[in-house]
Amino acid sequence: MSTRQTINNLLVMAGVLLLAGGGGTAAAQEARPCVKLGAYYFAGWAGKSAFDDGMPENAWAKGMPTHYTKKLATEFAGRRPLWGWRDDTRELMERQIDLAADHGVAYFSFCWYWHDNKGPLNLTAVDADPKHVPMQLFMQARNNQRMEFCLLVANHGGYEITGLAAWKQAADYWIGLFKHPRYLRIDGKPLLTIFSPRGANKEGLAYLQEAARKAGFPGVAVACCGSGTPAEGYALKTHYNVTPPGTWGSKQSVGYPYQKLVEANLKAWQGTAEQPYIPVVTQGWDRRPWEGLGGLGPKGSTVSWYYEKGTPEAFGGMLTKMVQWMDAHPAQVTKDRLALIYAWNEIGEGGWLVPCKEDPDGAYLKAIRRVVFGK
Repeated sequence: MSTRQTINNLLVMAGVLLLAGGGGTAAAQEARPCVKLGAYYFAGWAGKSAFDDGMPENAWAKGMPTHYTKKLATEFAGRRPLWGWRDDTRELMERQIDLAADHGVAYFSFCWYWHDNKGPLNLTAVDADPKHVPMQLFMQARNNQRMEFCLLVANHGGYEITGLAAWKQAADYWIGLFKHPRYLRIDGKPLLTIFSPRGANKEGLAYLQEAARKAGFPGVAVACCGSGTPAEGYALKTHYNVTPPGTWGSKQSVGYPYQKLVEANLKAWQGTAEQPYIPVVTQGWDRRPWEGLGGLGPKGSTVSWYYEKGTPEAFGGMLTKMVQWMDAHPAQVTKDRLALIYAWNEIGEGGWLVPCKEDPDGAYLKAIRRVVFGK
């Protein structure tokens, strides 16, 4: 199926779903999307919390998923999704598919993890990893024809793919996923994004292209997050998220206005005819629920700056600027005008779109719909 056919099929089925109703029951809309917009999907809301140990002081963690923290239970309880903290049932995935499609999100880019750091492919561990549950549920969903999906290979520390043999194993595994009928393709080539381009293996990426052609694909459209060149095997460039310089360097929890985040994203939108750019809009950045005491692990994770939550109007304004940039630079983007939002549900890091306790009406999703469909 061509990209144009895919978009047309999505348009026929896409409607404006009342958030309280669910199930995709609204009438289909005829509006044509101005971009093919995706959202990164972080699957940290399945599995079992390490704090769910039966101890009275950890009662807050009972039944909670892997990336739930005490700070999310207390200081940041307003981030709780309307359906709760878990996203590990097919019914809930189908609800999210309808919610996303009805508001102009055409695909999810699921974070995918190698398992035994720097070791060989551990198929049992990869398949059992709770962070892969939502992707598996998406592939099984009865309504997945409404969206597409692709992979973001999270090959950062703790999940590094090292050496040619490992990259060949990974390539063979990914090709099996590429064969799913809802996998996102660009001119027939499955889209694969590498989080840490420096951690990739050039010969391994060349093997991926060869193996994909043997499997019947014209190749693979490989994108890098940040810096990576076509000579290294990256046909496209994008980001996972964009934060201002210094966000990580000081290791201090200091707050800044949302406008600083907007300005950093606008500067990042740069592509070339040789290496088009998939522009990213960073919806928010505030990792405090994961940092320090009460965060992830006994001492929490690394501390960074955070940015005030932008209003739905400010977020919509950044989306509009992105569309305007794409209109003005057609040679710097993909033919099907791919774009991304960080993120669908990076709730612990402060970037999320799902309706939650503090945004029960889904105002950020409505902002997307206004930009993508013009209504």
